[in-house]
Amino acid sequence: MVEYRGESGPIPAYLAHPSEAGIRPAIVVIHDIFGLGDHTKDVADRFAREGYVALAPNLFGSPELATILTPSNIQKAMAFMVRLPRRDLILARQELANLPAEERAIVAPTVEHLLGGLPKDRLAKDLVTTVAHLKTRPFVRSDRIGCVGFCFGGGLSIRLACDAPIQACVVFYGENPSPIERVRDIQGPVLGLYGGDDTRINADLDKLVKSMAEFKKDFEMRIYPGAPHALFNDRNPTTYREAAAQEAWDRVLRFYRRSLMT
Repeated sequence: MVEYRGESGPIPAYLAHPSEAGIRPAIVVIHDIFGLGDHTKDVADRFAREGYVALAPNLFGSPELATILTPSNIQKAMAFMVRLPRRDLILARQELANLPAEERAIVAPTVEHLLGGLPKDRLAKDLVTTVAHLKTRPFVRSDRIGCVGFCFGGGLSIRLACDAPIQACVVFYGENPSPIERVRDIQGPVLGLYGGDDTRINADLDKLVKSMAEFKKDFEMRIYPGAPHALFNDRNPTTYREAAAQEAWDRVLRFYRRSLMT
């Protein structure tokens, strides 16, 4: 674990790099809504074995978020939210009022953050700072920095490509930039990977494709039929799809080889 200054203050992050010395391309690995856990760290380690420096920031590591957005709290909040007919904060507050007081004290603050209380603009600035930090490292090729994100982190990954000079961006089932016209600011190629059954995310993919074409961007997309959201997360047996995940990983490595290793 390392630490550097960001918009939110000190940002803790997991750093993985190849065992051999040298100056390497770098990849910012952005965690899903459950925070910086073992799956994200494992992905960073996998990139390091492929010859990249990988830095995975804990975007929930600031004092205001760290005690609320713990993996345990998020798990409980997501279990509550999946029972809601729709993701609506007013509806959620009504249902939260029916929980036992002890359970409500844990779940309610987390749900409030997940349904609109996340400081996404500030977290996006933390990621821009992460890129700037990598550029100062003597073992990083400052002109070869990419990013990848999953779920919540997938949306932040493509936003980072809009905010900073990223040479290669990978999005695993993340939301589109908002407004979609921000696509015009993307400088490097983008790879989007989606589960065919992920209806909420996929509902807006046509807008992404249209904007990528309109602004003449280097864009590659793959949809995996029959696969759900979080298809790549091998720590989640409910959603993990081994064949799709392996194909996606091979595709990501080819994508980074052509955009970061040249």
